[in-house]
Amino acid sequence: MEKHLLLSPRLFSAAAIVLIAVLVGLSLPAYVGAMDDNIARSMALPAVLLLGLLLLYSRMLLLLLIILFRSSGDLILESTRISLGSMQIGVGGLINVFVIMIALLLVAEKPGNLPKKMLSMWLPFLILALVGVVIAPVKGDAIRVFLALISYFAIFVSAFYVVRTPDDFKRCVRIVLWSSALPTLYALADMALHGGITGPHGARLMSTFSHPNIFAFYLTLVVSLGFYVLKSATYTLSSRDRVILTAYTFLMLAFLMLTQTRSAWIACFSLFVAYGLFFERRYLLYLVLLPLLGLLIPSIRDRVLDLGAGNEVIQYAKLNSFAWRVYLWESGLQWMRPANYLLGYGVDSFQYYATTFFPLAGKTHFGAHSVYVQWLFELGALGLLAYLWLFGRLLGVLWKMLSINKLGGVVLISLVIQYLIVSASDNMTSYLVFNWYFWFITGSACALVAADARSKTVKE
Repeated sequence: MEKHLLLSPRLFSAAAIVLIAVLVGLSLPAYVGAMDDNIARSMALPAVLLLGLLLLYSRMLLLLLIILFRSSGDLILESTRISLGSMQIGVGGLINVFVIMIALLLVAEKPGNLPKKMLSMWLPFLILALVGVVIAPVKGDAIRVFLALISYFAIFVSAFYVVRTPDDFKRCVRIVLWSSALPTLYALADMALHGGITGPHGARLMSTFSHPNIFAFYLTLVVSLGFYVLKSATYTLSSRDRVILTAYTFLMLAFLMLTQTRSAWIACFSLFVAYGLFFERRYLLYLVLLPLLGLLIPSIRDRVLDLGAGNEVIQYAKLNSFAWRVYLWESGLQWMRPANYLLGYGVDSFQYYATTFFPLAGKTHFGAHSVYVQWLFELGALGLLAYLWLFGRLLGVLWKMLSINKLGGVVLISLVIQYLIVSASDNMTSYLVFNWYFWFITGSACALVAADARSKTVKE
């Protein structure tokens, strides 16, 4: 009886109401004094109340709406931030809280839907990250990063309550594809209105995202799923729909080129290599010609040739982006003391100490620009091993998808490999929006594998 009470969805719903009320109450003093006639900020409180009502009405509906529209939210959500003492809070942060609450409510209602091995996949890394919060030099920043990691886990877990059949998985793929509609329209309008691609990051397309790299990695996901729908026999597309989706996928590829994110180009290239190796060998011929055609485009050629200069660390020399990263990694890892090799310096400590160990930092707290260097520095060897364990187990589960849906398995495994590739040279764990889509679709695939295993057990 006591155990049932603890897991009661009604109890969690009541707790959700209380939490929403507390959050609104805490926000009111700052809300009243911080509006400054800002329309986005003025809409923040009504938006939170709407999210709360949707949470109580239908957790699943709220989750799917977040997945559908979060890709186009950065520009608006950034403007809703208000200061609460030394911290900043906005609707984006509260959406993270709602995502975690959704996962808690879903698991509380039906704990049996989530296989224990999926928990064991994540727990070592999350436990070590929690230890990293305890020893972190700046607790507030560390907690913020940890909550982001928890939200990725929550999105992954929630997928097991969305996907119960192959049709559910197909629906999740469609939702992620549809989530790109508003960023696409915004990108086209931005290019048309401004006569080109301009912004704080130079001539690089970023659409509704806060950085071109995040948009680029999101596009690799959309391109992969669009290509999967086109090639999969499980989807029945009319001739018109096939033409539209093909044109749309090529448009996404064009956007990807305009982001000028080289690691994303390599990641996307790996998908077509995998498809060529396992399904249609003629694609390998196309891939040989594609880089040669790409070099005819000045912006692509300049980004590639940039790696050929600035590779030496000498006074007054300008390093290219890769050489700069290598210098940053070497500086950080050489600065580490042996006593910190095992557990590191704590979550978000790389940025904190960057001004100490990196000669080119000045007053800028640079991120690691490599997930592997970041976790080795912040969580030590144990943290890095736990992170690799997470992805190793994930690949192990997705490998089983090959017997259910070979093309789907190849595409999902390629997505994970893409993630691991770009993690070598970018701050992937900081890109919340992309991570939500990545973990939602990989969680959906893992849920499909789990559902297939349950159906086989019942038949036996």
